[in-house]
Formats: sequence, structure tokens, C-alpha cells
Amino acid sequence: MSRTAVARVDGDFRRRLAAAFSWTSDRGVYASYADLTGWWRDPDLLRELGPALAGLYDVRPTVVVGPVSRGALVGALAAAALGVGFVEVRKNDGQATDSDRWIRRTTGPDYQDRHVVFGFRRDLVQSGDRVLMVDDWAATGETARVVRALVDDCGAQWIGAACIVDALGDARFRHDLPLRALLDVRNL
Repeated sequence: MSRTAVARVDGDFRRRLAAAFSWTSDRGVYASYADLTGWWRDPDLLRELGPALAGLYDVRPTVVVGPVSRGALVGALAAAALGVGFVEVRKNDGQATDSDRWIRRTTGPDYQDRHVVFGFRRDLVQSGDRVLMVDDWAATGETARVVRALVDDCGAQWIGAACIVDALGDARFRHDLPLRALLDVRNL
């Protein structure tokens, strides 16, 4: 088994995910970015993503949370596969009315050295919930760390973070969160 938890995911599925991924850059530009659009375009991959992410943990959640933007997409797929509800964790957003009760936390530096405020309406996660976070990519672990703190603020039980790609540079996060992924960035 590699440094990511991929044992329960079909090897063919992982190969198809990797094949539909690309690194993209402009001519003359040495930096590239991850192009995930092949995953969304392939109906078979899209249909299989939710169950694959949901299957990374043995503990069954009562709710799945996913940070905007792509975490909301893949989180909703995983929640549907599990037959549980979904909570979108929003960036730099807050209460719409004075009566809304929101909880918010700010990340440490992310992959672009930004500090991002994440939050959701407090009544969406209850103290008895078992919460699984789902996202597309884990680069620094800061998003998962702050979402875990939000879940803790609600008195709910954190299961872990399930991602499509593990690109963590610090192995401690993989264990501490815990974080499990379908692919390791080194295989892309």
C-alpha cells in the first residue's frame, strides 16, 4: 500500500482517474496547474467518484461536509452514495441575516499563501453527528484542519478527510487528520 489509503479502491478506477487528469500550462510559462476537468466530463468516473471517496473510511458518517468549490461537488457525490446529508463549507461568507448563527475559522497559509475564512450555519452540524470531510485535493492540509476545528466547535465527531488527490508535503497531517486519498500526486 502506498502512503495514501487506496486499498479498497479498484486499481482500474485509479488508473482511469490518473489518465483523465493533466497538468496544463501556457507556452513559455514554466508553472503548470492541475486540470481536473477530465474527471467531471467522464460520466463513468463522475458516477464512481462518490462511492470511491465514501469507501475510504469504515466509520459511517451522519453528514458529509465539503469546502467550496470542488469539495462541494465531490462531497455531494459522496453524501449521495452514503445516503446522508451534505453541508457546504463556504469561503469568506457569513450570515445573511442577524438571526443566522454561523461558525467560522481562518486557515493558516494555503497553497497560495492566503488565509481563508471558512464557515457554515451552526445548525447544520449537530453535536451527535459523525462528520466526514470530502475534497478534491489536499496540498497543505490547512483546509481540512480548519474544517475539523469547525466540526469540533459543534461538538460533533470528526471521522477524517477523504480526498481525490493527496499532495501533502507534511506526513503528520495524513496521520493527524486523518487524511485518505484515491491518488497520490506523485502518480500524476
